[in-house]
Amino acid sequence: MIFDVNFDALEKELSITNRKAVTLSILRLLLFFLILAVVVVGLSEWRLLLICIPFMIAAFVYLIISFNFQKDKEAFVKQLVQIEKDHTMRNKRDLSSFDSGDLFQEKNHPFASDLDLFGQHSLYQLLNHTVNESGSKTLAKWMKSPFDPSLAKKRSETIKELSQKPKLLKSFEGVGRAFSSKEKSKHSFYSWLNQPQTLISWLLIPMILGPLGGLGILTGTLFFDLAYGWIGIWILLGMIFLSLVFKSLMEAAAVLPNKGDIKTYRVWSELLAKEKFEADYLQSLHAPFTREESSAREVFDALEQMTFLIQNRGNMVYIVINLLFWTDIYLYRKLISWKKKHALLLAQWEHEFDEWQAITSLAAFEHSEIQSCKLEWIDQKSIHVVNIKHPLLYSGKAIGNDFSMDENTKTILLTGANMSGKTTFMRTLGINMVLANLGLSPFADHFEMGPFQLFTSMRNSDNLGESVSSFYAELSRIKRVLDEADNGQNVFFLLDEILKGTNTEDRIMGSEALIKQLAGTNSKGIISTHDIELSTLENSLNYLTNKSFHSEITDQEIFFDYKIKNGPCLSFNAHKLMELMGIRFQ
Repeated sequence: MIFDVNFDALEKELSITNRKAVTLSILRLLLFFLILAVVVVGLSEWRLLLICIPFMIAAFVYLIISFNFQKDKEAFVKQLVQIEKDHTMRNKRDLSSFDSGDLFQEKNHPFASDLDLFGQHSLYQLLNHTVNESGSKTLAKWMKSPFDPSLAKKRSETIKELSQKPKLLKSFEGVGRAFSSKEKSKHSFYSWLNQPQTLISWLLIPMILGPLGGLGILTGTLFFDLAYGWIGIWILLGMIFLSLVFKSLMEAAAVLPNKGDIKTYRVWSELLAKEKFEADYLQSLHAPFTREESSAREVFDALEQMTFLIQNRGNMVYIVINLLFWTDIYLYRKLISWKKKHALLLAQWEHEFDEWQAITSLAAFEHSEIQSCKLEWIDQKSIHVVNIKHPLLYSGKAIGNDFSMDENTKTILLTGANMSGKTTFMRTLGINMVLANLGLSPFADHFEMGPFQLFTSMRNSDNLGESVSSFYAELSRIKRVLDEADNGQNVFFLLDEILKGTNTEDRIMGSEALIKQLAGTNSKGIISTHDIELSTLENSLNYLTNKSFHSEITDQEIFFDYKIKNGPCLSFNAHKLMELMGIRFQ
């Protein structure tokens, strides 16, 4: 079921598909009443007319299949239209309507809680194009993963190739959004798959006898005056055989996944089978959809058909057919044969689909943002960026900055006026490091980074439930940085307004001690502070450099250029800000 869609005229495509579905619905209804009329006339007046019934039923089934196809296509195109609208909203950085990913927040994570990876107006909302829980978990896991340059390079190659296939990316997401229903846990399904089940071989006899005998008895009663009682005897005999498979089919009906989920996997398989890829990682993910024996598309196609029949066995039409032709026996044999052949593959394929969801999300983001950053992973413990910007800021408002730390520099002491951009810059650097680790292009003209592990301390708050003050929470974060650094990790730290929960004298003493202690490890990074006294350390510590953000004060306004500068900030604006807020100084 691959939909032939004009991506350049989706609204028109949607209108055409809707009209076809309505037409098929009307034809199906008319044919249904015609079949009823033929049955009534055939049974009451002209038996030969019943010969038309099989052909009319075949036509009715064809109309049902065609109608369902058009409804599926309609659902798919609707999602493509919505994807275009979502694209526009993301470009405007209007993210309020997207899933925030709050459940992936992790308070004690080395950097996730400080860099707006999850929550309202977050990176997750920009990146996430997954359609189910397991796919979103995979994406979130990648976002929070430790830095791995070799993996980042592999992903980057993959993402760049996929980003050149926008129709595939939209189709993959559109299929998932169109058919993935409210998820049903698959734990019971996988448990059922792992349970050995022996096929009752001799049931092959009633499986063949059922349709032949049922057709013979039905023909005899309709055309050769065979007593109707034989139908009752045949049904009673069939119930004996059907009872042998009833329990197995009921157990399967309870654990089989939602038909929407299976349809999603089946159409994804068909969609991917048509593609060719060059990147090694993509080829490994693509392999199950191209092999000749037991391709994923065929396996999911068979599962979808069986699931539909098994979960609709209570339908009155199916009950009548089952009693006459013993179709449950055929369904049972087909299910057990499928289970024995493919059970071990299903969990593996679902995992691969989760990775496809994550990697297509990243590729869709890369295609949408069209970044041309030159990203280099280097062996030296240094970092160099040119015109770096925050990805969550609207492109027309974001201010770019250049920044460098060579191997000899251990600490950048960042000072500046209130609201001048210190914290935003630190988050800008940190979140772009996360993008690079994901294999995405950072929001910069050039981005060069060594083998670091990122650790931040910015949003430290008190917790009444845990009887933890904000000062103690910050000390706990700093201790984790020190522990990681003492263990030999190449930590890149971002510490915002350190020790702000204590008095000025203790804060300055503690900050100086921390700077010197960190300098004795493999770590390096940025520390922001309002304590301008610390800037004098540059004169005695050759591994510390001052940088700053400034503001310009007029009579009634404060102006910010949000550009980082060399040296400490010597003018602050807290006094003026308080005046503007109405505080009168005597």
